[in-house]
Amino acid sequence: MRTFLIIILAVFINDPKEIAKINSLKKEAEAAYLAKDYELALSKYTILSDSLGVDDPAIKLNLAHAHYHLNDTAGAKNRYNQLATAENNKLKSVALQQLGVMSKDAGKLDESLQLLKSAIKADPTNQDARYNYEVVKKLLEEQKEQEQQQENQDQENKDGEDEQEQENQDQKKDGEEENQENQDGEQEKSDEQKEQEQKEQEQKEGEEEEQEQEKSKEQMTKEKLEEMGISEEKARQLLEAMRQSEIKYLQHQKRKATKRPPSGKPDW
Repeated sequence: MRTFLIIILAVFINDPKEIAKINSLKKEAEAAYLAKDYELALSKYTILSDSLGVDDPAIKLNLAHAHYHLNDTAGAKNRYNQLATAENNKLKSVALQQLGVMSKDAGKLDESLQLLKSAIKADPTNQDARYNYEVVKKLLEEQKEQEQQQENQDQENKDGEDEQEQENQDQKKDGEEENQENQDGEQEKSDEQKEQEQKEQEQKEGEEEEQEQEKSKEQMTKEKLEEMGISEEKARQLLEAMRQSEIKYLQHQKRKATKRPPSGKPDW
């Protein structure tokens, strides 16, 4: 059965009409591709590769390119991957190069660099692969530099935040100490005020006690006078008379002390 299919396929491929059809489709596909009509080129190349089974590296590569130009990332990647293991090193190099470019566009720079490196290894004369390799290498260096700068900036921000936090803590501590000092000062002032108030209260109580004692003495004197049958007015008159008598007595004593002794006698 397998031998029969191979014979049929060989007859089909060697059919002049089919050969003419294939050649016509190749020209139409190539013309459409050069005219940047990638949808038409994709259609023609798909018929040649998938329907007619034409094994032509140029057709397979242009088919992958057509997918790429139409932004069919999945289709292009699938076609390029089929060519990445081709025995034709130049074809393999271009396929790897395109896969590298697609990885670069997707932001996968490490993966892109490895694919482009493999493309150069497959075909050292592939200048496009070398150019893209240098571009991606530079992008990676810039990316690492930016990451380092960002890391440094993050560290500076963290240090700044830590410093600000420490400053806030110091300010809070100073504020608490100041509040404590104020409280101590207020307490000391309050103690002094209490002490002063206590002294004033004691003084007031002493004065009130003296006044009470004075009133008590006056009351006792009044009661004694009443017992003796002497009025307050009469008592004041007696006291005044006694005072005047005492004054006269003192004046008389003073005059006697200043009189000169008789002559011829000692003054002792």
